[in-house]
Amino acid sequence: MIEIVETTQQDPICPHCESAITRLLAQKISSHLGVRFLYFCSECQKVLGVSHRKGFWMG
Repeated sequence: MIEIVETTQQDPICPHCESAITRLLAQKISSHLGVRFLYFCSECQKVLGVSHRKGFWMG
């Protein structure tokens, strides 16, 4: 099993531009299937990930 350790001692590094990520930008994407958020680097604006939040009708 992989251990997860919360830390504030290190800043994550963007895999695209290799800048320290001190600020993460997000853009809300709405659709009839729920709400998604697109996360991207504040330095190079390249996408780091997409999340999904279920709508109220999905439980």
